[in-house]
This record gives sequence, C-alpha cells and structure tokens, in this order.
Amino acid sequence: MSKSLIAEVIQEELDTTGVAANRAAGAVIAALVKTLKKEGKVSIVGFGTLRVAKTKARTAMNPKTGEKVKVKAGKTVRFKASPALKSSV
Repeated sequence: MSKSLIAEVIQEELDTTGVAANRAAGAVIAALVKTLKKEGKVSIVGFGTLRVAKTKARTAMNPKTGEKVKVKAGKTVRFKASPALKSSV
C-alpha cells in the first residue's frame, strides 16, 4: 500500500479534494513516525502494533564476493497483526 492509495481512499470516503487527502495521508504517516520515535510503539486497535526493535551487530556475507562484512547494530520496525486483522484476512 502506498501513500497515494491511502490518499485516494481518504478522498473517496470524505469526498474531499486530492490535495487535502494527500495532506491528510502525509499527516497520518508523519504522526506514526513521530510516535514511533518518541514512544517506540504504536497500537492501532483492530489492525495491529508497530514497535521499534533493536538489532544486534553481526557479521554477514556479501553474496556476490563471499566476503565477510560487519553490520552495525541498529533499529528496525516490527509489526504484529491484531487478532481481528488475522481473522479477517
């Protein structure tokens, strides 16, 4: 799903302009990112939970050359679907 598809759904549901719908979609995405940065977790009832997870430093292998490469520790976002979403899909 893309931002433009979210904006399209907003535009149809609210019977608004494309510009306003695109701005609303952007605001929703920005709010999700801001909350993930600040709190580390976002729960959307009936949909699921997004959370920030730390990844450990590790050694990986370059598939092209077979050379070992060090990968730094970092962060990623994990998603866990709600039971309602699981049962509807």
